[in-house]
Amino acid sequence: MNQWDINRTAAYWNPIIKYVSEKSGVKLELKIGRTSADTTAYVLAKEVEFVFSNHLFSPEREQLGWKVFGRRWTPPLHGQIAVPADSPITKLDELNGQEVVFAGPEAFIGYKVTNGYLSSKNIEVKSVFAGNQNAAFAQLFAGKAKAVGSNSALVDGYANKEGKKFRVLWTSEGYHDLALMASSKVPEKDVKAVASAFVGMHNDPVGKVILLKASEEVGLDQKAYFLPATGADYASYRKFYQTLPASLR
Repeated sequence: MNQWDINRTAAYWNPIIKYVSEKSGVKLELKIGRTSADTTAYVLAKEVEFVFSNHLFSPEREQLGWKVFGRRWTPPLHGQIAVPADSPITKLDELNGQEVVFAGPEAFIGYKVTNGYLSSKNIEVKSVFAGNQNAAFAQLFAGKAKAVGSNSALVDGYANKEGKKFRVLWTSEGYHDLALMASSKVPEKDVKAVASAFVGMHNDPVGKVILLKASEEVGLDQKAYFLPATGADYASYRKFYQTLPASLR
């Protein structure tokens, strides 16, 4: 997923993918679209075999047959609605009628969770989609929007990397970070080999160094690593969709 701009996304993922390819014997390459919506379109068009995403847990997309085999460990991710620290806005209802920037309409925590909450409180905002989260933050601090919707890890990472300060107006419950998933068309032996390479990475001295450097590139928690997971780990996502209006899915 386009959590950062394309260059930063590539800086994070390419070394990890190279390592996993060599360890698993399954050749992988990064496929990323210009925006998060473009990338999800590749997935829905079945143009990829593995994904790192949380865009596939809606009732409709669950039917596509993607299988969770791992996830990235980070502290729980929270949806957050934030403004610059020096903004005069201190309450959510002051955003009514204002422009709020998001990475894109596919972003689960950064858009569906945050915008869903605003809608539940009858706070009508003008949604602006920047294409990725870094671009959304840039638009916020350039004064092109009054607030941003994001997740807590990306807010913290941007603050640490760019030296910017936020005032968080609202924080959601916690969700697991994105899932590593395989298409049903991938042979089981290849899924197992790729899964083993991902989840063993932090215990391998070479893999651990690659993970640390990749995390530094994007301002991610340096303890972030990959661990085994199943679809059951994403029950909170499915629960969210049960209460989300169809118009926001």
